Order: sequence, then C-alpha cells, then structure tokens
Amino acid sequence: MNVVVFDLETTGLSPERDAIVEIGALRVRDGRVVEAERFETLVRPLSAAGEPLRIPWYAQRVHGISDEMVRNAPGLAQVLPEFLDFVGGSAVVAHNVGFDGGFMRAAARRHGLVWSPPAEYCTVQLSRRAFPHERSHNLDVLAQRLDLTFAPGGRHRSLGDVQVTAEAFVRLMERLQVSG
Repeated sequence: MNVVVFDLETTGLSPERDAIVEIGALRVRDGRVVEAERFETLVRPLSAAGEPLRIPWYAQRVHGISDEMVRNAPGLAQVLPEFLDFVGGSAVVAHNVGFDGGFMRAAARRHGLVWSPPAEYCTVQLSRRAFPHERSHNLDVLAQRLDLTFAPGGRHRSLGDVQVTAEAFVRLMERLQVSG
C-alpha cells in the first residue's frame, strides 16, 4: 500500500478557530516506511484574518512547541502548497484522521486550495478492527500493543508521532491481512 502518513500539531482543537503549528509526514511505499521521503516543518500560526496567534499554554504543554520556536517559521500560505505537493495523489493516513483531516480541509479552504486525497485511513479505526476486545486505541496504547517506541522527545511532535503511526499502519494492515 502506498500512502502518506501525516500528523499535525495545533494551537487547539477547533479547525475553524485554531491554527496548525507543525506538520510531519512520511511516505509508505509497498508496505514499507520510507524514512527518506519525509515532510517536516514548523508553521507560524496565524488567525483566519492573518493575525499572529499565540500558542496557548495548554497546547504548549502537550506538544512543547513555543511561540519562540515558530516566530521565524514559514506561514501556512507557504507551507500548505508544499505539503499538498508532497502528498500528491496519495491516500493519507493519520491517527484520528478526522481531527487532522478536518484541520487540513479548513486550512486548504482558507487558502483557496483543496484537500481531497483519494482515501483517508485512520489508525484508530484500524486498531479497533484489529483489537476489537480492547477499550483504548490511543497512540501510546497502540504503540505499546505493537511493540513500537517513540524516538526520545518524539511523542506529541509531528514527525515522532508519524514515525510510530506509519509503522503501526503497516503492522495493522498486515494483522488485518489487507494488501494494497
């Protein structure tokens, strides 16, 4: 299966009111994670009106990305076309794709672009199918279940989460005996 696995870090939970502060992605080609084919960038958050947005303390506490870290980062107007080019015509994968895909649809719409991958796969949903008797399917639990580890400092950073999500996707597809 050939897909792009991606993850976003944001200033909050609302695609309409909050902003993306980091994008990470890896390509999975023929069922193998291709570490050399990656997309990773911090993003300077701006409101829908183009005003700078501060990263709230509660969001910083989750992902560790500060206002200082994104001060000189490119804005989404620059990053988004590059990311859409990276994705190309590939299907995408995310852990809770509804969240990340919702942010991508809202961001693309604001910038006059379109987020319309041919398919969106969710590792939360795949985990529920692969482990139907388990109650929790968050990324930490799924990683533990599949014997995957996050790089030091990688949890709740886009690329660190993507590395684990990509490996989880490959293993879940094998476990569910799905081929692409």
